[in-house]
Amino acid sequence: MPLIFWLVPFSAVAALVVAFLFYRQMFRYDEGTDLMKEIAGHVREGASAYLRQQYKVVIIVFIVISLVLSLLAYGLGVQNQWVPFAFFTGGIFSAFAGFVGMRTATFASSRVANACRESLNGGLRLAFRSGAVMGLVVVGLVLLDISGWFIVLNTFLPETGDGFKLMSITAIMLTFALGASTQALFARVGGGIFTKAADVGADLVGKVESGIPEDDPRNPAAIADNVGDNVGDVAGMGADLFESFLVSILASALLGAAAFFDYGPHMQMNAVIAPMLIAATGTLLSIPGIFMVRAKEGASQKQLLGSLNLGVNFTAFFILIFSLIILYALGLPNYLGIWAAIVIGLLAGIGIGKSTEYFTSSSYRPTKNIAKSSASGYGPVIISGFGTGLFSAAVPMIIAVVVITFTYFCAAGFTFDIANLNYGLYGIALSAVGMLSTLGITLATDAYGPIADNAGGSVEMAGLGPNVRKRTDALDALGNTTAATGKGFAIGSAALTALALLASYFEEVKMFFIKVIEKPDILINGMPAIEAEFIDYVHHFELHIMNPRMIAGVMTGVMAVFLFAGLTMNAVGRAAQKMVEEVRRQFKANPGILEGTSKPDYARCVEISTKGAQKEMLAPALIALLIPVVVGFIFGVAGISGLLVGTIISGFAVAVFMANAGGAWDNAKKYIEEGHYGGTGSDSHKASIVGDTVGDPFKDTSGPSLNILIKLMAISSVITVGIAVSYNIF
Repeated sequence: MPLIFWLVPFSAVAALVVAFLFYRQMFRYDEGTDLMKEIAGHVREGASAYLRQQYKVVIIVFIVISLVLSLLAYGLGVQNQWVPFAFFTGGIFSAFAGFVGMRTATFASSRVANACRESLNGGLRLAFRSGAVMGLVVVGLVLLDISGWFIVLNTFLPETGDGFKLMSITAIMLTFALGASTQALFARVGGGIFTKAADVGADLVGKVESGIPEDDPRNPAAIADNVGDNVGDVAGMGADLFESFLVSILASALLGAAAFFDYGPHMQMNAVIAPMLIAATGTLLSIPGIFMVRAKEGASQKQLLGSLNLGVNFTAFFILIFSLIILYALGLPNYLGIWAAIVIGLLAGIGIGKSTEYFTSSSYRPTKNIAKSSASGYGPVIISGFGTGLFSAAVPMIIAVVVITFTYFCAAGFTFDIANLNYGLYGIALSAVGMLSTLGITLATDAYGPIADNAGGSVEMAGLGPNVRKRTDALDALGNTTAATGKGFAIGSAALTALALLASYFEEVKMFFIKVIEKPDILINGMPAIEAEFIDYVHHFELHIMNPRMIAGVMTGVMAVFLFAGLTMNAVGRAAQKMVEEVRRQFKANPGILEGTSKPDYARCVEISTKGAQKEMLAPALIALLIPVVVGFIFGVAGISGLLVGTIISGFAVAVFMANAGGAWDNAKKYIEEGHYGGTGSDSHKASIVGDTVGDPFKDTSGPSLNILIKLMAISSVITVGIAVSYNIF
C-alpha cells in the first residue's frame, strides 16, 4: 500500500474530529426561553419518531436485498461473495450520516434563533458550523468506509499477478454504493413527502385561508413543517450527497484500474487511489474554508452570499493546486490532461451553482418576474414558474455537454481517438470527483438552510419580535438560495457520476466473463475476453441506435423518470390533502386555536405526515430497484445500456427543471413578503403562495429524488450484470 494512501483515512478522521468539535461547541450556546425550548423539543421528538419509523422500513428492505445478493453470490454464482456485506455497510454509514445531521440541526435551530437576538453574524456562524457537522460527517464517513474496505480487500483477496486484483477490489467496493443509494432514496423520497405534505397544508390553510403568518404557533401543521425541514432537507440531502461522493470516487477507481491495466501494478494502484486522494485533500481544505464564513450586522443578501462563497472559493482554489501536485507525485501519464479534467469538473460545479443561483435568487430577474406575475393572479404565476424552470434547464445541460467533451479530450491525451477511450472515461469520472471535492463545505452551505429556516419558525412561534425575525429571515432567504444551489450541484454531480457508472458497467461485464463464468477465452468482437477492450464489448453487444433492444431500453429509461416523478408528486398531493383536512378540522372544532386561547394538536399533524411518507415511499423505491433487473432479464446488456442513457439524460433535465422552478416560486413568495407588489396578505402574496405549494414537491421531493434514481438504477444494473449477460431471454 503506497504511503501517500494513508492521507485518505487521516483526512476522514480529521473531518470527523472537527465535526464532533462543532457539535460540542453548538451545545455551549443558550437554547433561549422556556417556550423556545418547548418548541425545539416538539421538533426533535417528531424528527426522531419519523426516522425511527423510516429506518424500520429500510432495515426490512435491506434484509430482503441482502438475501437476494446472497442468492446471486452463493446460489447462482454470478456475484462476488463479499458483495452482501459491502452492501450493508454502505447503507449503515449513509443512515448514520443522516441521523447525525438531523440531530445536530434539531438541537441547533433554537440556539441560532437565540443567537440572532444579539447579532446576525452570531446566528450565521452558529447555523453554518452546525450545517458543517453534516458536511464533515458525510465526507468523513465516505472516506472512512472507502479506505477501510480498500485495506481489508487488499489484504485478504489473493494476489493474481495480472492486474485483476485491483479490478476485483474496485468492482466489489462499487457494490456497497448500492446500500448507500437505497438508503438515500428512502431518505429523499420519504423525507420529501413528509416535509412537503406539512408545508403545503400549513401554507394553504394557514396563510391563504386563515391569513396567519408563516410558522404561527396557532397553525397545527407548523411543528410538522419544521420537522420536515430536518428529515427531508438535512437527513435526505446528506444521504443523497453521501451516495454521490461515494459513487464518484469508486467509479473513478474502477475505471482507473481498467485504463492503466497494462501499465503494471504500481501505476494501476496510483490510478486507483488518485480519486481517493483528491477527495481527501478537498476534505482537509474544507475545514479552513468553514472557519472563513462570517458576516457584518445588517449585511445584504449579496454580502451574506459572498461570505459563504469566500469559504467555498478558498477551498476550490487550493484543491486545484494540490490535485496537480498529487497527480504529478503519482506519476500518472498525461497528468496535466487528467488534472485539466478535474479542473473542468470543479468549474462546472461552480457554474451549475451560479446558474441555479441566477434562476432562483430574488436578487435576479427570473424570480422577480415570477413575483411580478403574481399580481395578475394564480394562473400567470404558475405559467411563469414553469417557463423559468424549463428555460433554466438549458444552462446545466450545456455545461454537462462541455464537461463531457473536454474532460474526455484532455484525459485521452488531447485527442478523440477511440484507442484512448478508457483514459477519456477515466477523465469524465474524475471530473465528477472534482465537482464533489468541495463537498465538506458545499454540503455545509446546504444543511445550513433548514437550520436557519427552523430558527425563523422558532422566533415566530416564541414571539421574539420583528428585529430578531428580520435577522432570521435574512438567514432563511440566504438558505433558500444555498439550498437551490446545492440541489443544482447534486443534480450535476449525479449526471456525471451516472455516466461514470455507465462506463463501469462494461468493466463489470468484462469481469463477469473472466472471473465469474471463468471463460476468459470466449470471443468478444473476435478477441479473447481477457484481451478485449471497452469498445470490443460495445461492438459485441451491438450497442448502436438501430438495435431495437437498446432503443427499447432508452424509452424505458425515459418512462421510468416520468413515472417516478409522477408517483412522488401524487404522493405529496395525497398526503398534503390529508394535512389540509386535518388543519381545517382543528380550526373548526376548536375556535380557540385561532384566537390564541388554546393550543393546536401538533402531534396529530406529525403523525399524518409520518404515515403518509411511510406508505408512499415504497412504490418509487421499488421502481428504481426492479426496473434494471427486469430490463436486463428481457433485453440484456443492450437494453440496460439504453436504459441508463435514457434515465441519465431525461432525469438530469427534469430534475434541473423541477428544482429550479420550485426554488424560484419559493423565493418569489419571499420577495413579495419583503414588501414588494403589495406585500404580505395581498392578492399577489396569495397567488405566490399557490405557486410555492406547487413548487414545494418540485424542489424538495421529486426533483432531488431523481438524482438518486439516476444513480440507483445504474448501480442496480452493475450489481445484477450477471442476469443481463447470462439469463436474458434473448
